[in-house]
Amino acid sequence: QVQLVESGGGLVQAGGSLRLSCAASSRTFNLYAVGWFRQAPGKEREFVAAIRGWGGSSTYYGDSVKGRFTISRDSAKNTVYLQMSSLKPEDTAVYYCAARTSVIVTTTANEYDYWGQGTQVTVSS
Repeated sequence: QVQLVESGGGLVQAGGSLRLSCAASSRTFNLYAVGWFRQAPGKEREFVAAIRGWGGSSTYYGDSVKGRFTISRDSAKNTVYLQMSSLKPEDTAVYYCAARTSVIVTTTANEYDYWGQGTQVTVSS
């Protein structure tokens, strides 16, 4: 079992930046692919970004965040980050990190095995 804890959410003005963190309870987390998803009220959960496992550097992004968000990982800290820049009101959502017991990423939420509790991001106009 791997517990995931997100942090770093908050209220920010449009155009601002936030960095979300996803800290894991186990070093095996570093072997896993990790994704960030978000869900706004009344909408389906949306893929945001993912990073390959086993120290891989390959990253993937949803179309709506390409060029604005960056996912990265610090294996020494068992943590994955989501740096969000040029934030827009439509980025407002609860952001979740998720890990799957595979090095290969996927954009499909139900293919992830572990989930955090989520962190709220609110972007004001």
